[in-house]
Amino acid sequence: MADNKNIRDLIKSFTPDDYAENRVNLHIHTTYSDGKGDINDLLKQAKSKSYKYIAFCDHNTMQGYLDTGVQNEPEVISGVEFDVWYKNVFMHLLAYGVDVNNKELQAFCAKTKRETEYDIIRIFAARDLKALIQAIHNAGGIAVLAHPACCLTLNLEKFIQKLVECGLDGLEVYYPYPRWRKFLRLTSQEKIEKTAEKYNLIKTGGTDLHGKTLD
Repeated sequence: MADNKNIRDLIKSFTPDDYAENRVNLHIHTTYSDGKGDINDLLKQAKSKSYKYIAFCDHNTMQGYLDTGVQNEPEVISGVEFDVWYKNVFMHLLAYGVDVNNKELQAFCAKTKRETEYDIIRIFAARDLKALIQAIHNAGGIAVLAHPACCLTLNLEKFIQKLVECGLDGLEVYYPYPRWRKFLRLTSQEKIEKTAEKYNLIKTGGTDLHGKTLD
């Protein structure tokens, strides 16, 4: 089993300013799922804008890494965003720092391109959360709940506590939540950050970019 200590320490070293000032973006989609940007072009943009680190997190696929090898670039942290249900709540689980060649984790990936693109297909995901988190760990990575405010649950903290019991490592805290104001009625970014601190979870961030231009 790979050691995920290094990826934990690296992401823990990022500051809120790293995310706010566009030095780090750990949530970027490409044409390998439902994004519009070419993976190599987005990498070039990141280099030209002097990003310290980025992560391409396409839905249910690591094919962008397998095809291009961009994970070998010093600015890139390998990533993927899985669709998964837990206790009748549909959620997105980010995996960071994983070995993209790991067969156990690849078994959780989409078998068709449509499974990476269309909400109506992705919402029927049948992945087992505990097994998925274990596979992420076995692949050397960490498991992070994406945009927690978007989880439709009346008690988000209790839900996160259950995820921690399943092995969750972190929460996506630094995220443009104003896009999701209707969900923030049930929580707030401040509460999410406090929850991360309460359960000693790694705090990550990203813009969930689906366009062609990296800010």
